[in-house]
Amino acid sequence: MAETSRLPAPVVEEWDWQRFGACRGRESAVFFHPDNERGLARRHRDDEAKKVCARCPVLTRCREHALAVEEPYGVWGGQDEDERRAEVLARKGRNRTKGRRHAA
Repeated sequence: MAETSRLPAPVVEEWDWQRFGACRGRESAVFFHPDNERGLARRHRDDEAKKVCARCPVLTRCREHALAVEEPYGVWGGQDEDERRAEVLARKGRNRTKGRRHAA
């Protein structure tokens, strides 16, 4: 489950970008895998979702949101769960390295 403490306040300006998403009105099953989906079926579904994201006018904002709140499921901003997890871990690693450099 996403860490809700990192979610922005429920102010329309914070969420308004979602109205412009290319995913709006599409079946959520395109972006979120069903239980036990694996292998080629999962990659194919993720690829289809990423094609929608590729032409989305709010791709960057969507990705920023998903990384900030560490969305654990689905394709957000053109990234699947594994891609987001790797980016979040990389960012956290860079932040720890920066902190150590200043402490010396």
